[in-house]
Amino acid sequence: MTNARRIGFAALLLAASQLLSRVLGFARDAVIAALIGRGAETDAYNAAFQIPDLMFHLLAGGALSIAFIPLYQRARTQRGDEAAARFLATVLGTISTFAAIAAALLFVFAEPLVALQFPELPPEVQALTVRLTRIVIPAQIAFIAGGVLRGALMADGRFASQAAAPLIYNLAIIAGGLAGRELGVEGFAWGALFGAFAGSLGSALWEARGKLSFRFRFAPLDATFRSYFLVALPLMLGATLITVDEWYGRWFGGLLGAGAITTLAFARRIMQVPVGLVGQSVATASLPTLSRLADADAGDELQQTVLRTLQASLALAVLLAAGSVALADPIVRLVYVRGAFALADAAPVAAALKLLSLGIPGWVVQTLAVRPFYARADMWSPMLLGSGVAVLAIPLYWLLGAEYGVAGLALAGSLAISANALATLLLARRLHRAPRLLPLLGTLVRSVAATLPAAALAWLVADIAGTRSELGVTPRALYEVALGGAVYAALALPLLAAFGDAVTRDTLRRVAARVRRASREST
Repeated sequence: MTNARRIGFAALLLAASQLLSRVLGFARDAVIAALIGRGAETDAYNAAFQIPDLMFHLLAGGALSIAFIPLYQRARTQRGDEAAARFLATVLGTISTFAAIAAALLFVFAEPLVALQFPELPPEVQALTVRLTRIVIPAQIAFIAGGVLRGALMADGRFASQAAAPLIYNLAIIAGGLAGRELGVEGFAWGALFGAFAGSLGSALWEARGKLSFRFRFAPLDATFRSYFLVALPLMLGATLITVDEWYGRWFGGLLGAGAITTLAFARRIMQVPVGLVGQSVATASLPTLSRLADADAGDELQQTVLRTLQASLALAVLLAAGSVALADPIVRLVYVRGAFALADAAPVAAALKLLSLGIPGWVVQTLAVRPFYARADMWSPMLLGSGVAVLAIPLYWLLGAEYGVAGLALAGSLAISANALATLLLARRLHRAPRLLPLLGTLVRSVAATLPAAALAWLVADIAGTRSELGVTPRALYEVALGGAVYAALALPLLAAFGDAVTRDTLRRVAARVRRASREST
């Protein structure tokens, strides 16, 4: 199997998982919106994940897959299976122990930490945030331990638990909310806790049976753990926009009044669907292959693989971003408007979604552009750059948020991530002499030119159809999305196939062939 096919196969598996996970995520958010609405209680639920997210970042960051996989592969290639198993046992035992200690400390000090981060929330909302935070904090232990195991599995080319984990997690949150209706939003928090242990850790343990030889070894001073820690340190200390954009949304949104945090969270989850389908799936699937090429010192092949992957992903990102902007209003109405979430609540979420969607190409490029650094075991360069951009972006979030509210925060996120992606490409070009930027620019220009007229027509058709329709809110929104989406696909795909570059055309052919094959197999 060629490198492109190997990456493509794994990426399609993870993309399918991402798609189903996002659908379940929509169902989860729709249930939360219907039962709780868009207000202070949902703000507390979203804010409750801030401290656990910070804990996960500081203890693991992206290191569980990004730093672990290359080191695990290198240990197995250079020193054998026993050395790889010892490395896995040491990292798993040591980092899980640290996670348990950190979770206990954060549980105790949750109240002052919540007050420090969200000083403008009313006292009763702060109290609810503290209670929910203490429920979800232990979930990070499962995320970290499961992440280590999945890293070893992915290094072996096994992606099943990586695909299954988010599905189980979202299903558990939905089940927790429905089963615990009398608990209000707290039921969703208990569902998240159960889903983390069943999905992240449980699925990894299940897939690892008979395939991985692993133990639990606490040895923080061991040379193998020190090697992992030194590589992972920049990922733990650095805070790039991939991570902190959501933190900024919560922190600055907490200054804007009830519902602001939730508005950004609901819009962001829809925006993350194409980012997950393209950026996260391809990035996760590509890292093992890029690491093998880097270890083999196959520089030309590595550079060519990176460029083709970036071009293909950028074209798909532009395609999905334009469609998201065009159909943002009916998508938000379709997903959220029911129960306690009124029709009037949809407008601010849709406005934020349109602005967030402008940053989808930046999100995808940034997610992919750092992988060649990681494959070369260079974590410091992209982390220092990304952390610098994240710090410099703070005034942008603050000024636009103060001036334009939630819409300003959404626009700030898109501008900042786009700048971060460009800066990462320039750094890669300077350090690695790759990727070549002119082909990427050509892909971007061709993709935008092909999708803009299709997006404009899709928006017009959906708007006219919705205006003239006498259906209820949800059926009308579904009608608009289906009709507008069909028009968009019918025009954008042929235009992209006709005017896109060779990599884009080849990507579209491959995706279409795999979809046809999957359709035949399913029937």
